[in-house]
Amino acid sequence: MFTSTSPLRRPLPTAVLSVLALGAVAACGTDTADRSDSGDTPETTSAAPASDVVEAAGPEPRLAVTYDGGVLVLDADSGEVLADEALDGFLRVNPAGDDRHVFVSAAGGFTALDLGSWTEAHGDHGHSWTTDPRLTDVSFDAEEPGHVVVHDGITTLFDDGTGDITSFRSADLAEGAPATESFTSDAPHHGVAVHLPDGNLLQTVGDSESRSGVRLVTASGTELAASGECPGVHGETFAAETIVVGCEDGVLVVDGRTITKVASPDAYGRIGNQAGSPVSPVVLGDYKSDPDAELERPTRVSLVDTETATLRLVDLPASYTFRSLGRGPAGEALVLGTDGNLHVIDPATGELTSSVPVVAPWEESEVWQEPRPALFVQDGTAYVTEPATSEVHVVDLASSAVTASHALPEVPNEITGNAG
Repeated sequence: MFTSTSPLRRPLPTAVLSVLALGAVAACGTDTADRSDSGDTPETTSAAPASDVVEAAGPEPRLAVTYDGGVLVLDADSGEVLADEALDGFLRVNPAGDDRHVFVSAAGGFTALDLGSWTEAHGDHGHSWTTDPRLTDVSFDAEEPGHVVVHDGITTLFDDGTGDITSFRSADLAEGAPATESFTSDAPHHGVAVHLPDGNLLQTVGDSESRSGVRLVTASGTELAASGECPGVHGETFAAETIVVGCEDGVLVVDGRTITKVASPDAYGRIGNQAGSPVSPVVLGDYKSDPDAELERPTRVSLVDTETATLRLVDLPASYTFRSLGRGPAGEALVLGTDGNLHVIDPATGELTSSVPVVAPWEESEVWQEPRPALFVQDGTAYVTEPATSEVHVVDLASSAVTASHALPEVPNEITGNAG
């Protein structure tokens, strides 16, 4: 069922904005009005007055890293800690969609964290700006803040505790609290939703006991398409405009109003975490095949070709976790293994093309919230956390080499960032 608290203030964008590469979510570039080249005042938020904004020589990428007790904001190039925001409880971070803010999910809801760096496009060039990073006063209440999805310039938030869905134009965060649209699910569940540019909504179907599939509905709630062939539906990603959601026995591929089931080769072949790419029709996913395992440490990943509706499994020399998946700038599939290597896979052939040593070998904790090495990819650079040494390592994907390691004052857990 749909309800609307406030209509979106401007027509939704039709062009895909610049993308941040992520795990489970892609973040789109800021959509701003054109200005002259004479140093016009940049867009600011309520947390960053114009007087605090400085024009930079070029983009300055930044990282957000959670720890037990807060979140750090780092200069991605130097590793300098630019901000340390204290917050209680287990924290999660996701791109907010405007290549400037990220959402910090904590008890009570989603709060926008301004990373303090962004670039505004001016025709054939851009102007880059910086300010002090800080938590903003822009927040969205949620009993159990869940998935954050960014697609086609729209950010969609899902509250697992209520089933409520909130969406807004990603670029509107530059102006402070954005106008929103609100929707509801039939029942609370650990779900996900995607608000599409045409006004339609893709949402998962489930309740506190089980999850079964997805529905595509119009703004008035009319069902356009649905599938109940997705037990345990979990996670989403995109291959260009195609949406892929995971199931306990494969995936659903949603292309417009057509929903196609791609089955796993095993009766139980769970794909619950995926990483897509705007330049590849193939989606990388995890793959678990033991329904009775207390903690399965998989050594295979899945590659789903959304054009041919086929699934390929790739054997790896080590296991990995849900924070291990990423995509490179050419669409290459990246998996951070428990052997300490960043494994690179050709998504078209399934060939393991290289393995880059990054961290010491490690073992996945049985408690999923506890720190373990995590992967975040921004353009041609991979950032890998190492909780055992409290470091973030920088990997140049073109040369397959670790180019820097940044010491942290805290033990890192989750990581995301922006291009600046």
